[in-house]
Amino acid sequence: MAETSDSTELRFEASRSAGHVSAILRRPAEARTLLVLGHGAGAGMRHAFMEGLADALAGEAVATFRYQFPYVEQHRPRPDPQPILLATVRSAVVAAREAAGDLPSFAGGKSMGGRMTTLAAAKVPLVGVAGLVLVGFPLHPAKQPATSRAEHLAAVSHPMLFLQGTRDTLADLDLLRPTCERLGHRASLVVVEGADHGFHVLKRSGRNDADVLHQLATVTAQWMTEIAGRRSTS
Repeated sequence: MAETSDSTELRFEASRSAGHVSAILRRPAEARTLLVLGHGAGAGMRHAFMEGLADALAGEAVATFRYQFPYVEQHRPRPDPQPILLATVRSAVVAAREAAGDLPSFAGGKSMGGRMTTLAAAKVPLVGVAGLVLVGFPLHPAKQPATSRAEHLAAVSHPMLFLQGTRDTLADLDLLRPTCERLGHRASLVVVEGADHGFHVLKRSGRNDADVLHQLATVTAQWMTEIAGRRSTS
């Protein structure tokens, strides 16, 4: 990771059985909100997309707390059992609030990181979290369109922002759109034209990956500010 003056490397206990994991708090001086950000199944918090998203969010006055799931920290190829993943999400939220608790907190992540966050929130709401940001929600396996992975979302009380590419093979928009509609005012869906699951776009689109990251960060920052404002006046 490129060194930045606003980044701090931390460690926290994911769970008693899984031990400690690493995290990076990126807090720009003008930060207005904080996003606790879990990574996808195939890459850790230092993946280029995760770093690029944190950079773009910092430019929009959003602090980020990126963290590892234990299997990545321990260099194992397969994700941890779900109870450990969910415990890690909860521990990350607590650790992030301890590190930057003066900022309105949000949680979520890329693909699996986002889905594990919603699963954790469906069981018990995440304390102090104003809303969930889901970057490329994995609605179903590739070429196996279904909505069973979204059934738990009905039990999530937090507002949710879904950021989804039109070429994402893990989320058929014809299934995701009605799923979000059924969630009513709790769900907001932003479609990124031409982006795949990794939010890459084709050259012929006239845009590049940096443009997409800027769009993701801008939309996320605006939504987070709006949700935080609602909570402060309620």
